[in-house]
Amino acid sequence: MAKKNTAGSPKDKIKVGIVGAKFAADFHTDAYSRNDKVEVAAIADINKDNLAAYCAKWKVKDTYTDYKEMLKRDDIDLISICAPNFLHYEVAMECLKAGKHAVCEKPLATESGQAREMVAAARKSGVKLLYAEDWVYAPALKKTIELVNEGGIGKVLYVKAREVHNGTHSPFAKNKKTCGGGCLIHLAIHPIGWLLHLLSDGGKNKVVEVAAMTNGGAEDNYVHKGNGGEDFSMGMMKFANGVHGFVEGNYITVGGMRDNVEIYGSEGNLCVDMTMGSPISLYSRPGVSYTIEKTDNTLGWSKPAVDEFYNLGYVHELAAFVESVRTGSDVLWGCSAEAGLACIEIIEAMYKSAAEKKTVTGRW
Repeated sequence: MAKKNTAGSPKDKIKVGIVGAKFAADFHTDAYSRNDKVEVAAIADINKDNLAAYCAKWKVKDTYTDYKEMLKRDDIDLISICAPNFLHYEVAMECLKAGKHAVCEKPLATESGQAREMVAAARKSGVKLLYAEDWVYAPALKKTIELVNEGGIGKVLYVKAREVHNGTHSPFAKNKKTCGGGCLIHLAIHPIGWLLHLLSDGGKNKVVEVAAMTNGGAEDNYVHKGNGGEDFSMGMMKFANGVHGFVEGNYITVGGMRDNVEIYGSEGNLCVDMTMGSPISLYSRPGVSYTIEKTDNTLGWSKPAVDEFYNLGYVHELAAFVESVRTGSDVLWGCSAEAGLACIEIIEAMYKSAAEKKTVTGRW
């Protein structure tokens, strides 16, 4: 059983184990590599080819094909859960049982019943279960909240937020059962989570009404007929204080990933472009190796990202998680397990709304 760190007795360095060796593991490790208070000690993945590719890049020596064996190590303090969505519940529960603090990638689980069990188990065990909503720690969005709190746009009335791109490459995300749905749970969960962080006052100002529309998945999709889940989704949220939010997630947007926020207030408005907001403008006839995530090509005009993982919030987010485990400090509410649970409950209400073609009320 891992020892739980307490405030006032910080550890010099946190050792991390990672479950899953694909894309999420890459940006977790990139963020950890910038922090002298953390060491990635081990990686687990059932696929040996995934392990080999990861270790060739990051030089992590200790590998496991059974993550439960990694959890037996006394020297590992924190687990990054970077496995496919349908495994989040199982891996998190095993981490809590082993006394290991855990940070879980989005979504917290594929359905709310599992997410509630995870939150309850973390409370009972006293072990930290953290929710990796990177938008909460994205520098541009943290500055946005400062400007809003300063009163720069007056009273917030309405917020629009979206994450969209041209489709996932993960076979697990294309499968409705292993993903938990389609682009609503896989992409729109980011703007939903951030709207909760911005507007819910630490979970006290509840969402009381949602309405959503999606296409039907598979042959009913606009583009991705091979996906079990939808490739287009949009939803409205009404908070108890009367503020409205609009969120969008889709796989039909070509030209690179778009993460955007617009906030409309009584005295002004504010727009944020996290993915196309680079200070670099490039025109290239032959193209370059990389500009931004999910770009089909790099010919012609483009906006190459300067430090994508930093701008999207991963570096600050994971640094906060490390400090939370190292010193006992709290993370921002939007990265709590409770916030992750609220996201799943709202998404389920949106799926219900889309299926039944009616507004759904509740308190989430």
